Amino acid sequence: MPQSEDPVTIRPRLTRGRPFAPGNIGRRPGSRNRTTVVAAALLEDETDELVRKAVALAKNGDVGMLKFLLGRVLPRERLVKIQLPEIQVASHAVEALGEIMRAVSEGQISPSEGAALATLAKASVDAIDIADLVTRLNALEAQLTVEVAT
Repeated sequence: MPQSEDPVTIRPRLTRGRPFAPGNIGRRPGSRNRTTVVAAALLEDETDELVRKAVALAKNGDVGMLKFLLGRVLPRERLVKIQLPEIQVASHAVEALGEIMRAVSEGQISPSEGAALATLAKASVDAIDIADLVTRLNALEAQLTVEVAT
């Protein structure tokens, strides 16, 4: 009986996510698959009735439906109102971070909201530092130009 080759070595190895022939880049970004298009077409005239049914289920105690609806209706983030000093120079960020820490420790804002505000304060400081650096660099270039000209 002839010895058969291992079937794994016979098949060409395809790179995961790239099973296309050379020159074929696949579907256009943003295009929807056929099943999604068909499902959307079937539900097009039924959306009002389906939403009413979902609300009725939630009102009758369906916790899963209630979570689903609230997840779509309620905003993911809330508006945070705390008094922060204006950050005009990098040292003002220390005061701003102190106010953020106070608001977190008093429970006025959540730790994740405080972290987001601290990130904004850091971005302000970075922008101020870059602007200061550009100003200083321009002054040095101007000074070098004057010295070379004389």
